[in-house]
Order: sequence, then C-alpha cells, then structure tokens
Amino acid sequence: MQKETLKPQEESRDFFCLASDAFRLFAKRSSKMLGSAWAFAAAILIILIWGLTGPMFHYSDTWQLIINTGTTIVTFLMVFLIQNTQNRDAKAVHLKLDEIIRALKGARNELIDLEKLADEELISLEKQFERVRKKAERNGNNPGGKARANHSQRASKGKGI
Repeated sequence: MQKETLKPQEESRDFFCLASDAFRLFAKRSSKMLGSAWAFAAAILIILIWGLTGPMFHYSDTWQLIINTGTTIVTFLMVFLIQNTQNRDAKAVHLKLDEIIRALKGARNELIDLEKLADEELISLEKQFERVRKKAERNGNNPGGKARANHSQRASKGKGI
C-alpha cells in the first residue's frame, strides 16, 4: 500500500528533476552562447538593421514597438538564465569553500554555510573578524597590511603628495 502512494510522488519528483536538469543544461548552454562576442555582434547588427529601416517605415509607432517588444522579451528571458547560472556558480563556490574550511585544521567549522545565517549574525561575525584584523595589525602579525601601508606611503611620496 505504501508503494502505491509513493509511486505518484516519485513520478512527479522525477518529472521535476528532469525538467530542472533540462533547464540547467539549457541555461548553461544558452549563457555560454549568448554571453559570447558573436551574440553581442548579432545584437548590434539587429539594432543597426532596425535603425536603417526607420526611414522606410517613417519612424512609425509600429517600427518603435518592434524593437521595444523584442528587447523586453529578450531581457525578461535573460533574467532567468542569468539568475540560474549565477545561483549555480555561487552554490558551487560556497561548497568548495565549505570543503576547504572543513579540511583545514584549526579552521572553525561553524563558518560552513554562513550564507544561511541571519543578517544580524553575519554583522556580528563581520565585527568579530574586524577586531581580529585590528589586533593582528597591533601585534605586527599582518605583514600584508604593513606592506600595503608602506607601498601606499612610497607611492604618495613619489607623487609629491
């Protein structure tokens, strides 16, 4: 009896998994293709053709509506493709960083999944890291910070500032 109730759920999950995978592949391929120099050149060509046809159509409202409608539709669809690609990339970067944190001895494992914390918790953690950085600078444990400060001082002397 449980098998009968699970089957419709599994089928719907499989459909959504398939749809999600298909969209992921479509978004990946589309973003690669539409983010190319060739796509940009094609867009410029379309705009040039549209602009050159203006006199032929007497710069009519319909002529203007064609480019407005076209660009609105393309922009609307591209938002979803770009957002999908950025979400996947961000998730992959977070997982890689989480793995590095997990693998390093001495790293705080509670820093894994920081993106899931509330804003107040992130602000508190940011202040904590700011205090650690300032303490390291006071103790001379921040050679990179000293090098940056010395470099900027030398650069300002060289410019006569």
